[in-house]
Amino acid sequence: MGTSDSAILAIVGGGNMGAALAGGLLSSGFMTPGDLIIVEVLEARRQHLAQLFPGVTISATIGPCGSAVIAVKPPDVPAAAQACVGAGATRVLSIAAGVTLKTLESACGAGVAVVRAMPNTPALVGQGASGIAGGTHATQADLEWAQAVLGSVGIVVTVPEAQLDAVTGLVGSGPGYLFLVAEALMDAGVAEGLPRDTVELLIRQLFVGSAALLAQGQDPKDLRASVTSPGGTTAAGIAILEAQAIRTAFAEAVRAATERSRQLGGQ
Repeated sequence: MGTSDSAILAIVGGGNMGAALAGGLLSSGFMTPGDLIIVEVLEARRQHLAQLFPGVTISATIGPCGSAVIAVKPPDVPAAAQACVGAGATRVLSIAAGVTLKTLESACGAGVAVVRAMPNTPALVGQGASGIAGGTHATQADLEWAQAVLGSVGIVVTVPEAQLDAVTGLVGSGPGYLFLVAEALMDAGVAEGLPRDTVELLIRQLFVGSAALLAQGQDPKDLRASVTSPGGTTAAGIAILEAQAIRTAFAEAVRAATERSRQLGGQ
């Protein structure tokens, strides 16, 4: 007997994030290939997805399904949501930036459980951080389902929708902040006379190793103190960063990104 339509999950949008979710769901065992449909309009991309995910239905149109993840560009979300509901979806999770629950619920209609999410790009390597917010008809079970879907590619926190813009400004945009720091450190190392290839190798490992320490759960303040001996080299460098108001710069960056998220959502 085949999988019932109600058990099928459709991922609408087979781009990088949609593919990352499909890979996470399959590798975690949350879904089997027969339970999954990936909807992608571009034929070349469909062929690539078929090679990546043997046994998964790859289609240009939305087939019968019980739930759906919408991973298309924001302007295309309402039409995609309507199509998902028309195909039988009673749960819809959107990862499109700036598309509000009000917009999603208007597209889906009454009685459909809608969840809005903001994942970040480290989800592409299974290390994402996502915030989710449930709509009017979303129950605890629906939120747990959304947590399980996004949890296949990282961690998930549940927040009121009003706080999703701050999640966006903090961790949705956060990888860009860290990549800028890495870029600046690489340039600084080259300026001090180190070869570019050596600097790139060192800085990549600096971020990997520092992230591993942070992941152990220690307060970053304590970690910083542990490498900052009074009068030492780290203290000299941090004094410059503090004098340049780096904390204020990061706070203003998060505030600006949060406000931009509100603007994109029409709030």
